[in-house]
Amino acid sequence: MNEHSRLIYRIALTKIPGVGDIIARNLLRGLGDEEVIFTESKKALLAAGISARIIEEIKRPALLEEAQREAEFVGKNRIRPIFISDKEYPSRLIDCVDAPVLLYYKGNADLNSKKIVSIVGTRKATSYATDFCETFLRELSSLFPDIVIASGLAYGIDIHAHRTSLKSGLKTVGVLAHGLDRIYPSVHQRTALEMTAQGGLLTEFPSGTNADKHNFVRRNRIVAGMADAVIVLESGEKGGSLITAEIACSYYKDVFALPGRTIDIQSAGCNNLIVNNKAVLLQSAESFVRQMGWGNASSKISSAQPRQRELLLDLTNEERAIYDALCTEEMQVNLLAVKANIPLSKLFYILLDMEMRGIIKPLPGGVYRVV
Repeated sequence: MNEHSRLIYRIALTKIPGVGDIIARNLLRGLGDEEVIFTESKKALLAAGISARIIEEIKRPALLEEAQREAEFVGKNRIRPIFISDKEYPSRLIDCVDAPVLLYYKGNADLNSKKIVSIVGTRKATSYATDFCETFLRELSSLFPDIVIASGLAYGIDIHAHRTSLKSGLKTVGVLAHGLDRIYPSVHQRTALEMTAQGGLLTEFPSGTNADKHNFVRRNRIVAGMADAVIVLESGEKGGSLITAEIACSYYKDVFALPGRTIDIQSAGCNNLIVNNKAVLLQSAESFVRQMGWGNASSKISSAQPRQRELLLDLTNEERAIYDALCTEEMQVNLLAVKANIPLSKLFYILLDMEMRGIIKPLPGGVYRVV
């Protein structure tokens, strides 16, 4: 199967009515290949446990025709399709149960960069939050010039985070709630164009998709899932950034919030996150780095560790994979799950057992290191 045909099948998988990301991943696990889903007989698909209604949709000729048109659009506009099995797929996102099976990307930022932070907030940002954002990103860029900043290209905090990142020399990725054939809001087109040269634009939606309200909620899970941490700089009692924070918590991501005065309506959401222990109070770039455990990330492993490795002969295969990964460097739990090839839900139990046995030690920010 050539790459063009493979892309058509992959796009078609995302267009089957009634098949979302979870079912699509189950289809891939059950049948093993995106091509098989569309070329296998109805009888074989039924035997694999696929409902007759979904099989009828799979066999609908118009489905592959729609996918063919989208593949042509992707090629013509130099968009990079990233399938869930591709090595370029965001490793932090892949363990999220509802991760998209296919992403469309235009840009040059590494979606598996060593450090990625998502910054979100209200569309009605105040100078308090925007001033903090500028100071925070300027300081963060001096500490980690290769860090990638993600947000949603919306009004307010989102676009300010993107523009400040560009000004600070950081790569920044905008996660869209629509296809790459448009930019919403349109007044952000110039910034979006700059981002394709210094970051990128990412979406799960094919061309022709409008920026409908429910798409923004779907977009938020990518903003949360692709990062090491989510920072909420400003939010009222309700808002999309709070949804992003809730999703990040469900993904075991670190969440930070900028506190505000109790009388500030625009800070009510952030204050509530902190009070309810759903977010760490954000004070500065320095405190953020310390909380994330990034301060000593580049330190060298002590010379005593090779001897220690020889003595630890009672490790299981999974424990050995974790230990070997952490011998290279301290590592955040989401990256560790990818490196050791262990599902996040299972990894936490193994890490706890290894911690109790004195093999590893947890650090702030969901980071672990060898004792």
